[in-house]
Amino acid sequence: MSGTHKIGMIIGEAKPTEFVFATHEDVSRLEYLLIKSTENVAGGELDVEIVAQISTIYSGSKALMEGIKLTDAEKIQEAGLVDNRTFAMAKVLGFLHKGQIYQPRRAIQPGKEVYLAPEDLLEQFYSYPKGEGLTIGNLITRPKVPVRITLKGFRRHLAILAQTGAGKSYTAGVLAEELFDKGATILIIDPHADYVFLGNKKGGGNINRFDVFRTPQSTGRYDESKIGKKIQPYQVKFSDLSQNEIEKVSGIHERFTNISGALRAALDELGDGYSLEDLLDVLDQGDANAKKARNYVERLSYMNVFGTATTDYEKFLKPKYLSVLDLSGLDDSVSDYINYRIMRDIYQTAERGDLDFPVFIFIEEAHRLIPSRENTLSKNIIKRIAAEGRKFGVFLVLITQRPYKIDQDALSQCNSQIIMRMTNPEDQKAIKTSSERVSEELLDDLPGLNVGEAVVVGEITRAPIMVKIRERKTQEGGGDIDIVGKLSEARDAAVTEEKEKPERLKQEVEDLKSMME
Repeated sequence: MSGTHKIGMIIGEAKPTEFVFATHEDVSRLEYLLIKSTENVAGGELDVEIVAQISTIYSGSKALMEGIKLTDAEKIQEAGLVDNRTFAMAKVLGFLHKGQIYQPRRAIQPGKEVYLAPEDLLEQFYSYPKGEGLTIGNLITRPKVPVRITLKGFRRHLAILAQTGAGKSYTAGVLAEELFDKGATILIIDPHADYVFLGNKKGGGNINRFDVFRTPQSTGRYDESKIGKKIQPYQVKFSDLSQNEIEKVSGIHERFTNISGALRAALDELGDGYSLEDLLDVLDQGDANAKKARNYVERLSYMNVFGTATTDYEKFLKPKYLSVLDLSGLDDSVSDYINYRIMRDIYQTAERGDLDFPVFIFIEEAHRLIPSRENTLSKNIIKRIAAEGRKFGVFLVLITQRPYKIDQDALSQCNSQIIMRMTNPEDQKAIKTSSERVSEELLDDLPGLNVGEAVVVGEITRAPIMVKIRERKTQEGGGDIDIVGKLSEARDAAVTEEKEKPERLKQEVEDLKSMME
């Protein structure tokens, strides 16, 4: 361990969980401290280095006591008799022993010296070995101390929670980069094309094992020239849908037995290789129940996802492969169906034992697919993966800016959380409800986080940690428009338009004369 710098002494009453110390140093909140103590570990006495973090700072002066008159205070200040005293309260984080963090059971004694925690100790305390660690950034108050979370923690799923603009999609991109470098198979469900540039390195060049998938009818947000890679089609052959799937997607309830029977008869008549239009034609020629079935099935015409062949879901399952499913421009119902179908097929493959490699599924805007109050096609399969997927090698990363709108059962299955700036009380309450690791003290810190800063809790880290997310290695997508630049372009365009206006009017008059002649 590197040298230590003494900054104060513990005073007053101290607990195993917190203490107060006096200092003459200009210390800051959230700074990390070191206190040397003795603990009983595994039946023996052990000298330990306890890590703590400053939670509160306050100062006082005996000369300037509360209630003193202003004139008297000014005289004391002019005479140079002000005795500034600084005190700080610190929360004990624990001590490291054989790769594990333990909580002290003994109160730290008053009179103990308090040191600034050295950087090498903090790195050991918070970062995992490079073989299993994912480097996501550095300590907020110590830029030179890297933070590496453990890959093993993803086995219990992860949630990234932040209000709009706090950096959740950027953080998800950093995680995708790290997982990909470790050899992971990753599928990102992307409703706003925030991740379509992940295949483009910032310094130039592309990631080879990366593809963007999009339905042929999707308007998309960026074309191939901007993405820099050929976009792969995602489509479903209509005749590949089972009757149960058609009924589920079109909204035919299981109690509608007569309508279901009419649909079954129409499908039997068609045989193999039919289209949606073929089914609608057969139903249109049937009895009253068939026509009712047609009214339901006709809803599928608006989904614009059905083509001549079904994209093989195994395309998403190649080793060390990053795929982005670009759903920008699609209605929620269409996105819901596509998500449902892909995740169902992946999970069934895993459940059969046919999944060769672990799969990490990132779900952006997760509250839209697994809302707390409504039902969606995707909801049950996502909740099933959340509850059982880890047994078969399917791991979730749920990303949302509205934690209170997401299904709490699914969110509670995410035993690790990366939480960024969050000011909405309902969202804060939902975060606390979903994780026993999030204390009131951590919630109080969330509104004060800057863009790109986060609190990390759960099984991906040894202890709760405040981190500044590192810079991306790949290009970022989905940022807000440059409103200042766009308005400047609008002014220039207006000036040009006004200059051209006389000539345009003159030409219109000449065209009108020619027509009259």
